Parts: sequence; C-alpha cells; structure tokens
Amino acid sequence: MRISAKGRYGIAAMTYLGQHGAKGCVPVIHISEQLDISKIYLEQVFSLLKKEGLVTSVKGPHGGYQLTKEPSEITSYEILKATDGAIFEQVKSTVSDKAPGIEKAIDGKVFSALDTQIESMLTSVTLDSLVEEANKYQRNDGYMFFI
Repeated sequence: MRISAKGRYGIAAMTYLGQHGAKGCVPVIHISEQLDISKIYLEQVFSLLKKEGLVTSVKGPHGGYQLTKEPSEITSYEILKATDGAIFEQVKSTVSDKAPGIEKAIDGKVFSALDTQIESMLTSVTLDSLVEEANKYQRNDGYMFFI
C-alpha cells in the first residue's frame, strides 16, 4: 500500500495542529516551517481537509487553521480519505467475465478482506493518540552533564 505525499503530510499537519491548536488558529506558514513542508503544497492539503470538514480556516492577522472536532473524534482514516482518497477506491475486476468464480474468490478473500482490515486499523488510530505518541518523542529524557 502506497500512501501519497498528500496523505502523509495531511497526517503530519493534523498531528501538529492537534498538538498546538488548543491555543487557537495555527498559521499555515508556521506549520510549514516547523514540519519543513512547502507552504504551497500544505495549502493544497489543508484545502482537502477543509473540504471534508476536518479543519476550518480563519482569515486575518491572527488567522490560520483549527480543528473542527476534538482530536479524539478525528481518525487517521478520515484524514487519509480526505487527502488520499484514491487508496480507498474500489478496484476493477481482476479477470474477465469468463471466470466469475475466480473473481469472487479473489475479491472476497483478498481485496474486500484487506479493505476491511485497513479501514479498521486506520479508524482505530485517532488524532489524539497520534498527538500523544508524538509528545512522547518530544520529551527530553536525556541526561545533561555539566563540567
């Protein structure tokens, strides 16, 4: 399974927004600088997220983006579906109409089962859990030595 740059950047930007959005709107330029993602590309990603109702934008000097729901109510599935919907599209038939048994077997045992597992896994990962995990890695648990 290959997730596009928009999908990966969407999850990263939403995680950042989940970490810092409680203080209000976060400007896209700030997210761009902190995550080292092109501002123009990030605007495209946020446009897709806004279209799906995951974020809202505020214009003006204190503007930016903010989440429309609590991080615990947003799943990685929703983010990926908004930014990289092509990975969730139904596949066309594998073999011709001359072998419907093979087609149904492949679809039932492989493709439908795989789609169900992927959706289940991605739905179980909330933005809140991503924020929590990211925060674990930001803590400085190292030792400081003074000479």
